[in-house]
Amino acid sequence: MSRRKSASAVHPVADLFPMLAADELAELAEDIKQRGLLHPIVLDTEGRILDGRNRQAACEMAGVEPSTVVYDGDDPDGYALAVNIARRHLTKGQQAMIAAKALSVSKGSALSVSEKQGISKGRIGQAVTVRDHAPDMVDAVIAGATGLDEAYRVARERKTAADSVEAQLGRLRAEDPELAAKVVEGELTLTGAWAERKARAENERRDMDAARRAAASLLSNFQSAVATVVIGARLGEPDLITKEAVEKLRSALDQLEDLL
Repeated sequence: MSRRKSASAVHPVADLFPMLAADELAELAEDIKQRGLLHPIVLDTEGRILDGRNRQAACEMAGVEPSTVVYDGDDPDGYALAVNIARRHLTKGQQAMIAAKALSVSKGSALSVSEKQGISKGRIGQAVTVRDHAPDMVDAVIAGATGLDEAYRVARERKTAADSVEAQLGRLRAEDPELAAKVVEGELTLTGAWAERKARAENERRDMDAARRAAASLLSNFQSAVATVVIGARLGEPDLITKEAVEKLRSALDQLEDLL
């Protein structure tokens, strides 16, 4: 590592770790004021802090110019994660949550460092579920205000609810794409859409029942008309084949055709 003078921005992985409480930071500032900065702040090649955010803040409080070095390795993400996890007094749940959040930055580094620190893949999997389904609880877990187990329980419930909603929306898309589109666009709630779908289905059922009754009535008329014509023809009594009977037969055929 080579030396450099000043630091400004913080590397995204280092920024995942919580700052010290105000009283602890004040104690660190007083120690630095008395003894100087014992461990230089580590920067990446872009000048971002990989390790030493609290030391940087304490130096500013103490009015001491911090010494810095530049990390010249090939894995700044992994380095920032490893040194900060090792140096902090964090629970396994906090470590898993930080590792899960760091996965979006450097998946390989996060996993390898977590394994070295003894964080199980199962705990990281739980933390990933929290990250994806209860993002509002991530910072609380990292800060230690909420345990990973509790956050995971909430995240799992939300995931189950979300999966159920997605399944219902998928079914609605298959049955009524128009209503599903209104849900997606925010014009209808999913509950409201299903209520409307139920009402539509009931109307369709009533219309179908009415159509069946009409068809039965028309078929009866048709059969009656056919019977009149056929009987007249068989008996050789053309008088039975009246113009009225033929018209009745033609009308029945037309109505059946319209219905079909």
